[in-house]
Amino acid sequence: MIRKMEERDIRAVQQVAAESWHDTYEGIIPREVRDRFLAAAYSPASLKRRMEQSVLLVAEDGDGIAGFVNLYRHPESDDGELSAIYLLPSHQGRGLGTSLLESGIAELKDAERLYLTVERDNEKGRRFYERHGFSIADEFEEEFGGHTLSSIRMMRPL
Repeated sequence: MIRKMEERDIRAVQQVAAESWHDTYEGIIPREVRDRFLAAAYSPASLKRRMEQSVLLVAEDGDGIAGFVNLYRHPESDDGELSAIYLLPSHQGRGLGTSLLESGIAELKDAERLYLTVERDNEKGRRFYERHGFSIADEFEEEFGGHTLSSIRMMRPL
């Protein structure tokens, strides 16, 4: 079941973020950089702010929260931004990511394009996005917590 995130889901969403980040970025982003990012981006205050200011949906299964998606509408354009989509590694490949993505897009209401940024070496993520109609719009390097990332900007018309 896909539904809007509630305050009671914060701990579960933090767990999904940590497990999926460490699984996805092992060997790509140093552990200490990942830990610092997770502590800031997924603090209770940050998650509460996201719930108020953006689309934040969770995927529930019989065991609890298995994943989440976070999107927002750019205030000065007709574009949306996919800022996060994560599933527990044990729940990947079951269609939950697709359900989360499509449910999130439906909440954006009249956006014309959806953008996202993915790390170049995140092959699993890149394949997921390509299967869902995203194409490369730009490639660049960026500073991320003292670590240089090779990033890809992708876009999907809606």
